Amino acid sequence: MKLLIQNMVSQRCKMVVKAQLEKLGIGFNSIELGEVQLTTPLSESNRSLLQAELHEWGLELMVDEKTMLIEKITNIIVEMIHYKEDVPHVNFSLYLSDKIGQDYHKLAKVFSKTKGITIEHFIILHKVEKIKEFIIYGNLNLTEISNKMHYTSVAHLSRQFKQVTGLTPSYFKSLAIKKRKNLEDL
Repeated sequence: MKLLIQNMVSQRCKMVVKAQLEKLGIGFNSIELGEVQLTTPLSESNRSLLQAELHEWGLELMVDEKTMLIEKITNIIVEMIHYKEDVPHVNFSLYLSDKIGQDYHKLAKVFSKTKGITIEHFIILHKVEKIKEFIIYGNLNLTEISNKMHYTSVAHLSRQFKQVTGLTPSYFKSLAIKKRKNLEDL
């Protein structure tokens, strides 16, 4: 049986879910971002207990199909941009469609209607947050970041960064306090 968990977008969240499942004695095979594969169906009492425990950590069990679809899309994007060594050099619409097994236009319509933002803009917001991370850690220069994030040029990266943040990457780098957003807030 598969459980979908809203707001499970980091390794810390996965650790919290694992601890809560173990605490309640609920067997599982795997825990991925936003998704848990249980070994047996969840009883109603265990579902209620788990829901209460997860709620304490800002996580929610999902039951609505539309919400589960949005969470799947969100988790795939977060994983693709923040948790892979390199952002896949693929067409994102084909990537999402393939991962979820549904037509991209349907996914895009549901996502936009529900989140009030297009999938493309959501991806850009996450890419900019990842670029901020690279800039803050200072391990890569803009050319290397541009290549790693598969931008066509540093100018393209800079233009998109400025559109989202209002700052150039160079100016952002020079700031004493560099602010990033929580992934959950994007």
